[in-house]
Amino acid sequence: MGLTIWLWPRLSGRGGLPVLGRLGSILVTQLTIMSAVLLAVNSANSFYGTWGELIGKYDRSPGQVTQVTEPGANAGVEGGRGGLVRPSGSEGLDKAGLPKGPKDKVGAVESVRLVARRANVVEPAIVYLPPQYFQKQYERQRFPVIVAISGYPGGITNLTQYLQVPKTASTLISERRMQPTVIVMVRPTIAPPRDTECVDVPDGPQAETYFAKDLPEALKSAYRVGHDASAWGVMGYSSGGTCALELAMRQPGTYPVAGALSADYKIKNDLTTGNLFGNGSEAAKRQREHDLIWRLRNLPAPQVSVLVTSSEKGEKNYAETQKFLKAVKEPMTAAKIILPAGSHNFTTWRREIEPTLEWMSKQLTFPQDTVGRSGPQASGTEDGKKAEEERKRKAEEERKKDEAGESGESGESGRSPGEASVDAQESGDPDAED
Repeated sequence: MGLTIWLWPRLSGRGGLPVLGRLGSILVTQLTIMSAVLLAVNSANSFYGTWGELIGKYDRSPGQVTQVTEPGANAGVEGGRGGLVRPSGSEGLDKAGLPKGPKDKVGAVESVRLVARRANVVEPAIVYLPPQYFQKQYERQRFPVIVAISGYPGGITNLTQYLQVPKTASTLISERRMQPTVIVMVRPTIAPPRDTECVDVPDGPQAETYFAKDLPEALKSAYRVGHDASAWGVMGYSSGGTCALELAMRQPGTYPVAGALSADYKIKNDLTTGNLFGNGSEAAKRQREHDLIWRLRNLPAPQVSVLVTSSEKGEKNYAETQKFLKAVKEPMTAAKIILPAGSHNFTTWRREIEPTLEWMSKQLTFPQDTVGRSGPQASGTEDGKKAEEERKRKAEEERKKDEAGESGESGESGRSPGEASVDAQESGDPDAED
């Protein structure tokens, strides 16, 4: 702008060149202003961390999981549908990326609505069911669950279309790098357009209650998923990753495993959230308790396993990620994916989603409880207990036999569905997956 003012008298003459000069100076001024605005927006949100990313030249290889801490020494039935889980439209299902074929070969995705009795909301969700869910040998078997939370203000379809969660999980399961797992994709807010940030707002939306109580209750009532917390994990990206960490550390009895991609480590009020913590003397206390680094430094650590991700260059949360990892203490354990360069966008998160799902699968326990043929569990009679034990034994034998057969065909030498090749980065093998 200063250059335009200085040159303007020299461009005040008549004729083609002075006119072109004036137009050129205005154009340059507008371009510099727009460039400054775009750079400021990018700086605030880290959409592109390097010039290479901006022009499409970037590393596409998956990130590596590095174990930060080692574990210490203390380390529903189909007929239930129509109640808390209701069918919804097919929006987003065509973007799941699953191959075409029968359900027992490729799995399936379903669009549903989850009825939350405590939070008093009805929320959309997309449910991925692995092929084993429809196979005869697993017909009474329950499955582990991963709740995947999108960022704000993105919708659920971001998880299917851009992050490619169902497609990635399907590939990992087929390659026996991930155990058969039900994945439930949801959004982080229960009161759009407000960003509720997985917080129980005083006299407002009860988002934490929804994720910690209502959502598991609804899923257990309609799907064959594990009833014990050891079979449950939560993950997300951006604000969804923040929610995942908050839920694991505040609700370890529901989600003892969390994967957080580019998360923040504290929740605070802003224009999109409004007042999340209420007023009065208790407001500061509630906000402090949602600061995860403060919790680790001042409260007993929960017995959970978490994975966090960041990039040395291009992401604003790198310094806070290092502080968080240093604050982790027993019985909590942590792992990390730190990329040399990356940004707050799906290009980076797609590099992290595959190792994150594989790592989470290794933390989850495959449920041992099964579903009865005509009811949730065997009756309390002695004969009923014996019959249920016999059914469990046969189901387990059938599942192991099937796994052994699939392993022989794939040449994996008997690897179980939940096993993945994860070696410590410190082993010195540059090609090893951490």
